[in-house]
Amino acid sequence: MRIMAIDYGDARIGLAVSDLTGILCGEAWTMEEWNMERASKRIAEEAARRDVGTLVLGLPKNMDGTEGPRAEKSRAFAELLRADSGLEVVLWDERRSSIEAHAILHAAGKKEKVHRRTVDAVAASLILEGYLGSRR
Repeated sequence: MRIMAIDYGDARIGLAVSDLTGILCGEAWTMEEWNMERASKRIAEEAARRDVGTLVLGLPKNMDGTEGPRAEKSRAFAELLRADSGLEVVLWDERRSSIEAHAILHAAGKKEKVHRRTVDAVAASLILEGYLGSRR
């Protein structure tokens, strides 16, 4: 069963999908969508197309572990995803995923302009790797 991780943002959404065994991160990409309802439907379609069995949605928490407005938005998005996909949606603490994604891109020699286009996909991969690692 494949697992899809989602790094939800207002303009861009990072997506990463595991291999069939649910052990390794397979592909990662970004989707541009500003409307939460359309984004949920598009992700549900992508999940069905790729035979995904579980969605893992990044839950942005403050560094002290508390939740703010972004976490509330992610929880609302999780409900839409559940309704549109019919899949289990796991909320995953994504603290530092974007910071780590920027560091990875910087270490790879990518220019800052390129970061904006790919950082969400890298962040989704980090969320997926964290979730997959927790299952072992």
